[in-house]
Amino acid sequence: MRLHWHRRDLRVADNRALAAAAGDGETVLPVFVLDPAVLANAGPPRAAFLLDALRSLRADYRGLGGDLLVTRGDPREELPRIADEYGADAVYWNRDYSGLARERDGEVRLALDDAGVSRAAYHDELLHEPGSVRTNQGEHYSVFSYFWRKWRDRETDAPVDPPAEGEVVDAGRIAGTDVPALADLGVDKPEAEIPAAGTAAARERLRAFCGDDVFRYAADRDYPAREGTSRLSVHLKWGTVGIREVWRATEEAMARADGDPDEDASDGDGGEAEEPGEAASVREFQRQLAWREFYAHVLAARPDVVSRNYREYESEVEWREDEAALRAWKDGETGYPIVDAGMRQLRAEAWMHNRLRMVVASFLTKDLLIDWREGYAWFREKLADHDPANDAGGWQWAASTGTDAQPYFRVFNPTTQGERYDPDAEFVREHVPELRDASAEQIHGWHELDPAERERIAPDYPAPIVDHAERREAAIAMFERARGEE
Repeated sequence: MRLHWHRRDLRVADNRALAAAAGDGETVLPVFVLDPAVLANAGPPRAAFLLDALRSLRADYRGLGGDLLVTRGDPREELPRIADEYGADAVYWNRDYSGLARERDGEVRLALDDAGVSRAAYHDELLHEPGSVRTNQGEHYSVFSYFWRKWRDRETDAPVDPPAEGEVVDAGRIAGTDVPALADLGVDKPEAEIPAAGTAAARERLRAFCGDDVFRYAADRDYPAREGTSRLSVHLKWGTVGIREVWRATEEAMARADGDPDEDASDGDGGEAEEPGEAASVREFQRQLAWREFYAHVLAARPDVVSRNYREYESEVEWREDEAALRAWKDGETGYPIVDAGMRQLRAEAWMHNRLRMVVASFLTKDLLIDWREGYAWFREKLADHDPANDAGGWQWAASTGTDAQPYFRVFNPTTQGERYDPDAEFVREHVPELRDASAEQIHGWHELDPAERERIAPDYPAPIVDHAERREAAIAMFERARGEE
């Protein structure tokens, strides 16, 4: 018998390590270890989604006549113990590419070696494994457009089949198949409404998106009121659906689409689309999947990007310490409506629209001049889909400190962003109830209104906490000093 150690692959289908463990006529016992070291850094939304996904995974295994063993503790101790208790001679798992995960996995390998248990790790999380897409000089890519050209031309593998009935150990007799509640783990209930977890929910979202919205994706994806994005990020983060299954669905959509897939659907950094055709919209979504892989490849090469600037001027950027401003940003009380709407969506849904992630990140780093790591830590606490590679990559992009980053002199104007991507202020009114009776013109011009007018329109909504034009100049000067350009 073999063990399959689940981590970020909470599914039965299209799971390479699980399929390998159940091959060769062997039976497999699936295991998930609730590691206190991991849970300590998981905010309530992620913990809640994880537990729901585990319950769904357990039900899927029971449908195969098996079960999922859930245990709590240090995997370096738990996996050798379980292997000994149930007579398993090998442990299989899928690779995780963050620095902490690789360090943990190395220690687990040593513990299993000491226990005389063999082990095997598989590439599964990405279409193309880190290290497989490199520059001509053999380095990882730091510019996305070059990565994309090479990445999209590589052949992709097909999804793998799930284990058959009878190949998964009947664990009905095994104590520990129940999934604990949040309270059992000492985790508070999240303030946000958490989306449904599990493969069935992921497949339903994938089916709905690739059946309709993907054909308008390039035109709709930047407008938060349109709900034009896939909302698959949380499922890809936890692996409740396999990336190969997602890619196949996009290729099937491409086969049904009209138009030229290589029509220019984007300006390259999330700019406004120009009504591209269906095939170009599908290609744009595939391009966003490539961004996810780009940042994962960067993280694998540079694990320190979650805590250090990718660019060299680490100690030279003069970030401000301003607890009141940071608190206002977290609470959605900055007086910039589109920023506040995004931050309140985060707290209400444990998710934020991608355009707004860029807007609020730019506001924190360029208007408030606060270190991007403060924003990264808040996203880690509040997002159900927090992923170290994507979040660190996105934050460093906005802060102009990372790979392929926004130039330091290009600073998002929050008013312009609101006017362009929420022109009728639908999204703002949905998430900022204080402004529900205000006109779109008043909302987008909030920074220009005099105090008496603001008091009349929305007495409970704050005035802008900073002047954008002044802070833009301060941000540019701060980066010029850090770069030695004075």
